[in-house]
Amino acid sequence: MSSSTIRVLGVDTSLRSSGVAVVEGRGSQLAAIEHDHIRNPSSRSVVESLGRIDEAIRSLLERSRPDAIAVEGVFHCKNVRTAVSLGEARGVVMAAGARAGVPVFEYAPRRVKQAVVGNGAASKEQVRRMVMSILALTDEPQEDAGDALAIAICHLHNHTTHAALAPKPL
Repeated sequence: MSSSTIRVLGVDTSLRSSGVAVVEGRGSQLAAIEHDHIRNPSSRSVVESLGRIDEAIRSLLERSRPDAIAVEGVFHCKNVRTAVSLGEARGVVMAAGARAGVPVFEYAPRRVKQAVVGNGAASKEQVRRMVMSILALTDEPQEDAGDALAIAICHLHNHTTHAALAPKPL
């Protein structure tokens, strides 16, 4: 990769279906390198599910060699159990980034929508359509993978060489 190329691993964390996507930016040109989701059936224990997420993220980091990891920030959860499992999954992704020496950045859901659609209150459908347009995708990505693509795009839109304006890693 050239110095003007930035590769970002976007992750939409969840215990049961985490979206992952690698997007590369060269100037204003963005390209989806790969996108998928890490599926954990409800029959799999929490510990096994977290291990599967760790395994998949490590493999993706090795294979794609991103310059940064972008994750969606915590949103308001009414269910404590959901919030805890989301935090555990996010922790696994952050630890994998730390282990690989890849900085991790966090973006609020509204900021992701703003970066992709131009409206922080955009619907999931609007975000998905814009992701497909920005990346020239012909097939609709799986829902969680589409969210991960949007998170990666958000990081690339927020990345700047001006240190004072650049997002800070977690």
